Amino acid sequence: MPAVFLKNRSLIRVSGSEAQSFLQNLITTDIAALSADEARPGALLTPQGKILFDFMIWRDGDRFVIETDHHQRDALLKRLTMYKLRAAIDLSPAGEGMTVSWENTNNGLADSRFTKAGITLVRQPGQHGTDDLEAYDALRIANGIAVSGQDYALQDAFPHDVLMDFNGSLSFKKGCYVGQEVVSRMQHRGTARRRVVTVKAEVALPSSGTEITAAGKPVGALGSVVGKGGLAIVRIDRAGEAMASHTPLLAGDTSVTLELPAWTGLTFPSTADEASA
Repeated sequence: MPAVFLKNRSLIRVSGSEAQSFLQNLITTDIAALSADEARPGALLTPQGKILFDFMIWRDGDRFVIETDHHQRDALLKRLTMYKLRAAIDLSPAGEGMTVSWENTNNGLADSRFTKAGITLVRQPGQHGTDDLEAYDALRIANGIAVSGQDYALQDAFPHDVLMDFNGSLSFKKGCYVGQEVVSRMQHRGTARRRVVTVKAEVALPSSGTEITAAGKPVGALGSVVGKGGLAIVRIDRAGEAMASHTPLLAGDTSVTLELPAWTGLTFPSTADEASA
């Protein structure tokens, strides 16, 4: 599949002499380290450290472009405007739709989430491909790349839950931004217990939202599903205990296996004591 058009994506342009400093002090992404040929993931958090909005961001000359779900665009634009105050920036809608390609990668911006997973995938505004979303979702699932709306609800997940500490979304060096204290505390104390995993079965998985259990106890719930593969955010301590004791993991009534994305280097703790170490 050469290219897939994501019609549910919307763009916001951030321009002006203080655009970089405005974003650097507000969102999770290290804007100063953003190169001209890449698109990085990022988020605007609540003061309590949960994901309020998620997006991709890249440079456009001396401006920045934020790509987000079309359902988020207006609310995100309103929230950015609220934070603007007297900053010398301009905020404006900048178009609809995004094409992603992982075969013909000559044009576009490298998506750093896939780069981390060893995949070259580029993003290009506008429609340049088919609308076969299942092909793109299958690639996301295979590489453990979660998105809001399909894999988690906004204001319900911490950045660590969805691997933002590994995929280029979070900076632990640039200084303060909204929710930064909570994020830093989770990082330094190693308290992240919920993580994105890939889910596999011998038969087609049940629908998104189906609970994953071990010995009748909840471990997590399915998010994106394509055929026999899916994503879920699970309690890795509970999943690790189940695996160590050879307790079956079930999505509904379907037997499943769980894997942490290899590119993260994460492993399941095998006991409750190890999980709290």
